[in-house]
Amino acid sequence: MKDLIKLYENFCFLKGIPFKLDDSVKSYDDTTLFCPAGMQQFKDKFKNPDNTTIANIQSCIRLNDLEEIGDGTHMLHFRMIGLFSFGKMTLNEAVDFWVEFIKDFLGIKIDYVTIHPDKFDTWKWLYERHKIPIKLDSECIWSDGEMGGYCTEFYHDDVEIGNIVNTMDKFIDVGFGFSRINDIINGKNELTKNDILSDAINKIIEAGFKPGPQKQGYVLRRLLRQLYKGGGSIEHPFFTKEVERQEKAKVRYERLKIKHRDKPKEWWFDTHGIDLDEMEG
Repeated sequence: MKDLIKLYENFCFLKGIPFKLDDSVKSYDDTTLFCPAGMQQFKDKFKNPDNTTIANIQSCIRLNDLEEIGDGTHMLHFRMIGLFSFGKMTLNEAVDFWVEFIKDFLGIKIDYVTIHPDKFDTWKWLYERHKIPIKLDSECIWSDGEMGGYCTEFYHDDVEIGNIVNTMDKFIDVGFGFSRINDIINGKNELTKNDILSDAINKIIEAGFKPGPQKQGYVLRRLLRQLYKGGGSIEHPFFTKEVERQEKAKVRYERLKIKHRDKPKEWWFDTHGIDLDEMEG
């Protein structure tokens, strides 16, 4: 079994680039409940560049994938392999870094990359000299609402494994999927929906959050409910307590539903704390 974290750390050391492992899913600002991407902590540096480059592996939570987990490609908790340069590294150097790491250092075949049509003429030489096929993709553009830029995506077996964003046409923001690359070099680890839920729940708890009615606590409670509903479990008092809550809610709902069958979902939740989707889903 190859240790991808150590492999990336060693490669960065060879290139003289500092590396850090950021394993908490806590958000770095108040725009999100959890850290959704490796670049979140570096937003200020993109706005106030200091001519540095840093590499990391960041633990993230993305709740927009909640309905898609279990399809073999989407996770809730995942790690991003990142490389960020704030005025020091050129796009040319970033491409060379990743082609060498992915293709030569890890031995992964890069089937093709995608480039936005607007950037094809100026970027194609970056990959042609590495003999990597190029496809045009008008969606190769990224923005978080505050900053963004054109990007190029790397594919293996028709699955995107990472991308390089030329942020604001000046800076480098790279993110490669840890799990997708790890599956390639070590063999795919088949995870069930309950495995994915359990992993995310444990990471949120490790970050210091507790079940509650708002924000991160509400998300944690919702995930605990989904795990319970799907027949999964974890050995933790939070899960035990949530099971007790759900069992009591079921008994209360069965007792009240005939009398209040005309009431909307909002009434059930606001008056009795009963989520009809959980009771009848």
